[in-house]
Amino acid sequence: MKIALLQMTSGIDPAVNAADIRHGIAAAAANGAGMLFLPEMAGLIDRDRARAAASIRGEADDPVLATARQAAAGAGIWVHIGSLAVRRDDGKLANRSFVIDGSGAIRARYDKLHLFDVDLPNGESWRESAAYAPGDHAVVVDTPIGPLGLSICYDLRFPALFATLAQAGAQMIAIPAAFTRPTGAAHWHALMRARAIETGCYVIAAAQAGAHEDGRTTYGHSLVIDPWGDVLLDMGEARGLGLAEIDPARVADVRARIPVLDHARTIPPVTRS
Repeated sequence: MKIALLQMTSGIDPAVNAADIRHGIAAAAANGAGMLFLPEMAGLIDRDRARAAASIRGEADDPVLATARQAAAGAGIWVHIGSLAVRRDDGKLANRSFVIDGSGAIRARYDKLHLFDVDLPNGESWRESAAYAPGDHAVVVDTPIGPLGLSICYDLRFPALFATLAQAGAQMIAIPAAFTRPTGAAHWHALMRARAIETGCYVIAAAQAGAHEDGRTTYGHSLVIDPWGDVLLDMGEARGLGLAEIDPARVADVRARIPVLDHARTIPPVTRS
């Protein structure tokens, strides 16, 4: 099956981002894709928390989610929204992925488990936990391309999550992201290929790219990697749509050659001397 990835440079106006998503969904369907993947924070990137707060809604009232659902239904295509900032019922915020089917129905939700708090050598400071609450469970959802495991950006650095998704039946794993340039240049490709190889899964990583309205920059290089670790698509740093072919039989072939999921054991307690 053909899939599409939309590499975005999301800004501070959800209406503008929603229009980009609507156009991306139409373009993906026109190019014969059965499923479109969007990056993390597709609906809003704004590090001015006071300004951003005015645009963040509950799931039922989020205009970007509503636009994506309507466009998916109109085009008859599945859409993975890498994530949106949404307000939970308890008033806290969640960094939440959505899987939407070709009728516009929400088939799965996933709240980011690992929150990115770091001070970078270039002076950038990120404190995701200051605004967001972490999720409390992992998710695998059946899709037209096969069972899809969900993750978001910083989750990439925690391989136990990906082992859990593979053991639960995932054959594809989505890793939408808004990676910084310094960490992206150093680690993006290596970690993405490692997650694909060690799980025997396709990795589908739609990313934010370029200079954003709020002053930050992101790395881009949206990727599709097969279970052997071969890079099928690397979109570089330009905005736009990328296409790749997914073959579920490839998963079975690779796992038969190196059956790590069958050989995995529970790690016993560590003895230190």
